[in-house]
Amino acid sequence: MITTDQCGRIVDIPDTPKRIVSLVPSQTELLFDLGLREEVIGITKFCIHPDEWFRSKTRVGGTKDLKKDLIDTLQPDLILANKEENVKEQIEGLAKKWPVWVSDINNLEEALAMIQQTGQLTGKFQQADHLQNQIRTAFRSLIVNDKKPRTAYLIWKEPYMTVGGDSFIHAMMELAGLDNVFKEQQRYPETNTDELRSLNCEVVLLSSEPYPFREKHIEELHTQLPGTQILLADGEMFSWYGSRLLQAPAYFQKLREMIK
Repeated sequence: MITTDQCGRIVDIPDTPKRIVSLVPSQTELLFDLGLREEVIGITKFCIHPDEWFRSKTRVGGTKDLKKDLIDTLQPDLILANKEENVKEQIEGLAKKWPVWVSDINNLEEALAMIQQTGQLTGKFQQADHLQNQIRTAFRSLIVNDKKPRTAYLIWKEPYMTVGGDSFIHAMMELAGLDNVFKEQQRYPETNTDELRSLNCEVVLLSSEPYPFREKHIEELHTQLPGTQILLADGEMFSWYGSRLLQAPAYFQKLREMIK
């Protein structure tokens, strides 16, 4: 099968791959939900869902620190990677020997296209089509107020880092009815509490990943941002673009109800 990935690369993949390695946690979960129990033979150490795969599948390193020799021993006939989550040079090295399909996702439509294409690549088109229809229906049922609170979404500490308007997380914030105060910036800019005050943030969301923000961090920020509502946010709901999207609208609905 000759196909084009989301980066515009031409990839030659067997009609029905039998040995799949996933280098993207959210896409690993998607493969499980599509029913590819035996076909997936390798995952990363960050592919924590489903737990049974995390405990039983061969782990081929981290998303940015892959064990190429181990991947070679698995002899994959399909490797799933992502432009942002994986390192370009490592992926290019693997692509010299194995079929590598790279996703590039910045919004919901691109995520749904990835789900559909993954179904086509793996012989699970009907399952993928059903899943993306379910996700569309779930997002259509999401009800948000006209008032969009001025919000900063923090993904890192020391220094604080947030998300710009060209990120997938920003797209999810918009769907959740949140006005990203950093929407005019790109990718993942650094920030600080002085800037957050100057931007009149009404809400600061502290993501559970990649930095594991906890309750103690809310208390720390409250001393510097006394007039701002600070909440913990499930990072998987905002940044995982596979089948977890099915759960995101209900989560966003509950989160909005918590915002004063």
